[in-house]
Amino acid sequence: MLNVNGVQKVTLIPVVVAVVSPIPPSDKIGIKSIQRETEDIIPMKSMKMTWIPYIPLENRQSQVDRLNTQIYTMGCTQRRAALKLLKVDRVKQYDYCLPYLQPLIADEDEQDTVVHIMYPLEPPVVCEFDWELDELEEFTDGLIKEEALPEDQKDKFKEYVKGQIRERKQALREVREARKKAIEEMDPKTRSALENMRFYKFYPVDMPDTPEISHLKVPYINRYYGKAHVVL
Repeated sequence: MLNVNGVQKVTLIPVVVAVVSPIPPSDKIGIKSIQRETEDIIPMKSMKMTWIPYIPLENRQSQVDRLNTQIYTMGCTQRRAALKLLKVDRVKQYDYCLPYLQPLIADEDEQDTVVHIMYPLEPPVVCEFDWELDELEEFTDGLIKEEALPEDQKDKFKEYVKGQIRERKQALREVREARKKAIEEMDPKTRSALENMRFYKFYPVDMPDTPEISHLKVPYINRYYGKAHVVL
């Protein structure tokens, strides 16, 4: 929410993230959102995306050896004409895709002890349960008191929540084990490069006719890249 010419309005703030590394960033895309139950790690090319050599604007009409560039930008090669024909599911994939990077340390999601509950009733009981902070009996009684859950569903609801917690903990174990295995099998040079990658996050330069955003700058990039080392 920014003050734009005296009017408070929701405004998209563009940012550029630069990755400085001796090896290319991953050629994979991660697709994950709260609405999606699963996380998909897929090749960039399946989303018509790739790392494209950056050619300075003043040189784009000349014959420049693209192979010698040290700067690449993430680009989409999907033809514009085809964008209007994409199915809804495909569009949603683009909505939720993020540049992927093999994590060497646990991300914030792995510390999350919250499960999202959608208990099948009519209407469904939708809530969040934190297995570290909430007590199941008390939590369930609260839903009954609020008339969000029928009393005769109490035991079934509790078993449902326990099942959701088991599934979430199992998923977290699998993620930790997969990361550990990937790190153990990783080439030493690749691991060293990942450990020494530097991330720079650039916000728009302040101008007399643009909103003030200095108080909104944050180092967070995404769930895979974590936080930037430097915010500019």
